[in-house]
Amino acid sequence: MKTNSQRPLALVTGASRGIGYELARVFAEHGHDLVLAAEDGGIVEAKQAFEALGATVTSVRVDLTKPEGVEELVGQVRALGRPLACAVLNAGVGVGGAFHETELRKNLEVVDLNCRSVVHLAHYIVHDMVERGEGRILITSSIASTMPGPFEAVYAASKAFDQSFAHALRNELKDTSVTVTSLMPGPTETDFFRRAGLEDTKVGAGAKDDAGLVARQGYEALMAGKDHVVAGSLKNKVQAAVAKIIQEKVKAEMHRSKAEPGSADN
Repeated sequence: MKTNSQRPLALVTGASRGIGYELARVFAEHGHDLVLAAEDGGIVEAKQAFEALGATVTSVRVDLTKPEGVEELVGQVRALGRPLACAVLNAGVGVGGAFHETELRKNLEVVDLNCRSVVHLAHYIVHDMVERGEGRILITSSIASTMPGPFEAVYAASKAFDQSFAHALRNELKDTSVTVTSLMPGPTETDFFRRAGLEDTKVGAGAKDDAGLVARQGYEALMAGKDHVVAGSLKNKVQAAVAKIIQEKVKAEMHRSKAEPGSADN
């Protein structure tokens, strides 16, 4: 077995729960040391769980909606004196409900976490990886990126941003040994729907994919150097394919039927 100094190092944001937690688990199981970032105390339990798998784990409790939080995380990663082999930019949040009825502060936090922090972190990470001549980046997008998202308007738009950003970076870096992969899960069994206030919607109450399965598929796509992976059920893959040929107004109506408040009862 490799000693810890020889093990590759992976950064995972949003690692205290859900897909991020499961991604960190997969990295630990495959011989990586970890830097885990999250805003809540669950990061402590995550650190303990992955140390039990043999990983050396650095946990950073930090609010990535704030620029100073991103700077703190980057500083702690660099203080380790070890290169990042992989970076998983996974932290994300959503807000459900009619846009004009939801809090502006919460919608701006969606933009800050899902978009701004991804750009901020990626700027440092890409620079260091290109300078070193190797590295892998996984950006968690969503199947929601393929369509307008009524009653999740800012969230869906933020994931479309992530998807476009990931593909653009990948193209820019095609002549380097740095790869960028976007992970596109569908509805997944995490705390997302409760936190976003979407539990009374059809999508919130419906069947969901296992977060562990999504994470494994994301890890495999990253290590294979793929440009993206639609993770989870076959239904997600069909939805992504169909979204390429359906008009935006039709896709918006489809999303509305699943995300409108109270639709779980219909």
